[in-house]
Amino acid sequence: MVLMAKKLVIVESPSKSKTIEKYLGNEYKVVSSKGHIRDLATSGKFGLGVDIENHFKPNYINIAGKSKVINELKKDAKEADKVYLASDPDREGEAISWHLYDTLKLKDNNYERVVFNEITKNAVINAFNHTRKIDMKMVNSQEARRILDRIIGFRLSKLMQSKTSGKSAGRVQSVALKLIVDREREIEAFKIEDYYEIDAIFKEFSAKLEKYKDQDIEIKTSEEADLILSKLSKAFEIENIETKSKNKKSKAPFITSSLQQDASAKLNFGASKTMRIAQKLYEGVDLANETVGLITYMRTDSIRLSDEFVGSTFHYIEENFGKEYIGYPKQSKKKENVQDAHEAIRPTSINRTPESVRKYLSDDEYKLYRLIYYRALASLMKDAKVEQTVVILNNNDYKFKATGQVLIYDGYLKVYKEFEESEDKVLPPFDTYHSKVIVAEEIEKSLHHTKPPARYTEAKLIKELEDLGIGRPSTYAKIVETLKERGYVDTVDKKFHPTEVGFEITDKLQEFFSSIINVEYTAKMEAELDEIAEGDLIWYNLVEEFFDKFEPLVEDAFHKMEKKAPIQTGEMCPSCGNPLVMRKGKYGEFIACSNYPECKYIKQEPKKIVEIMDCPICEGKIVEKKTKKGKLFYGCNNYPTCNYALWDKPTGSYCPNCHGILVNKNKKIKCVNCDYESE
Repeated sequence: MVLMAKKLVIVESPSKSKTIEKYLGNEYKVVSSKGHIRDLATSGKFGLGVDIENHFKPNYINIAGKSKVINELKKDAKEADKVYLASDPDREGEAISWHLYDTLKLKDNNYERVVFNEITKNAVINAFNHTRKIDMKMVNSQEARRILDRIIGFRLSKLMQSKTSGKSAGRVQSVALKLIVDREREIEAFKIEDYYEIDAIFKEFSAKLEKYKDQDIEIKTSEEADLILSKLSKAFEIENIETKSKNKKSKAPFITSSLQQDASAKLNFGASKTMRIAQKLYEGVDLANETVGLITYMRTDSIRLSDEFVGSTFHYIEENFGKEYIGYPKQSKKKENVQDAHEAIRPTSINRTPESVRKYLSDDEYKLYRLIYYRALASLMKDAKVEQTVVILNNNDYKFKATGQVLIYDGYLKVYKEFEESEDKVLPPFDTYHSKVIVAEEIEKSLHHTKPPARYTEAKLIKELEDLGIGRPSTYAKIVETLKERGYVDTVDKKFHPTEVGFEITDKLQEFFSSIINVEYTAKMEAELDEIAEGDLIWYNLVEEFFDKFEPLVEDAFHKMEKKAPIQTGEMCPSCGNPLVMRKGKYGEFIACSNYPECKYIKQEPKKIVEIMDCPICEGKIVEKKTKKGKLFYGCNNYPTCNYALWDKPTGSYCPNCHGILVNKNKKIKCVNCDYESE
């Protein structure tokens, strides 16, 4: 007889639920909400889904398509003695737990909040032994963020759609775009200047001219360089040799932004790809004898490591490299905007080396896990040491400088050398020279040009947003993807170039919203959201204060912002003779008369018919079609005489058993009539 589970655990993702279920006993049932179950409605004033007159009270509705999931969760919750809400350990996860609590009508005596930073058996069991209630301060902070983003997104997006070529604007998105546009304008305004350098070339090294007597020197023209060359001989006096030992410190373990930056630079992964792979590594991987999360939670801005991990890693370092390689945990320099309840991104076990789990991972999963593993390991190892030598050579009061560097103790580079550029530059042993004079083989000038500031790469933009205190670890990848999807930036050689629409959107927003769409205001709002999470600020006070400032700006912009004239196609309207123009509609661009609404002519583009195979019902053809909302389906071209239709794409082949149509469904070939199935 199988006993019914009396304890219900709800997590966000199905893969996470499968991993956790293996750690808990039969009395637990682990299910998934499949992400958010509710969101703000699109009702009320401006469709914001909040009651503006009543402290912005939100009106939540179930997300479309989630009815089945919600009903199943209600049924499971009703049958359970205790419900454990185990969504992610951040503000968004806290808000998901609260929505579940509210929707499932749980009571304080029959639910618990469970938080774990890693999905391993010990961590999960420990979390269930230390449960708590939902932290409403964190929920309020997240909900304030959601409402603010809804207000700005809805109001500005509607404005942009009615007045510009753009599709949307957002609280952080628009500031990120402004950074890219501002950088592009810096580049456009930059005036390239020539300058010259003079180098002395010796047999084993080279030295660069840096000073005349004690003054820094700049050489603007070829004539100036030639004049200096005329005053130099090939004999240089060794004026000073300074050798000193310097520590080369390892970097802190990864946080979300630094992981995205390094994955971009070292693995050529985009931010979205990095987070997608990290999510899989966090939620659980099937190994030989267990299913386990390989890394800790990947949305964090803390570099803290748990005492348990530090202890086990110190033991690992001593066992594998020697006690002298043991370092110390890194300390955070940033005190603001850091959710220090989280840990850094690290392996869940230092003994689970990348090589030992490689066969269970895809190539990309292995690469990212390896990067995370060795970064965390290196962060707890001793500093490397380098010996740096600086030599000053004198030639008629012109001072040339040569610098060398040699690694004298590898420290953390024992495990991290391939991830960090570290090349020895060896100078000759000057102290063995019999004379203080050394002769150059050649002294030469070289022309150089000043360079404009570099365009943002995805990694550099994310670092800039983090440094400026804008956005949150969970939002960086989405911000970047939105800018691409909206056509506001193009990517050339991994660098962002703002498009014409990107310039247009930024200029219009700065014309009317410069007091809000800027770095300082956005960073200030992030700090205030943190204050809400700490219980130092009431959430609706922040929203009300913002709305009172923002809405008059929106109203002013709707009245005063000049609407961009539609682009003419070069054709004339066959109905009234006025020019035809490109217009935007709900389902994309279309060509219509510029004399609208007097003339309602819309040019009908000839439909491209994609035939796939013969219709099994009549003598027609199965062709690609679209619903009124643009969803693709497949039906007979003899409609309405024949109404045969399919949602899944036909392969063009027939079932060997019943001669029914074979379709692609869930990465398998299936028959629409019988149980036939193949890979």
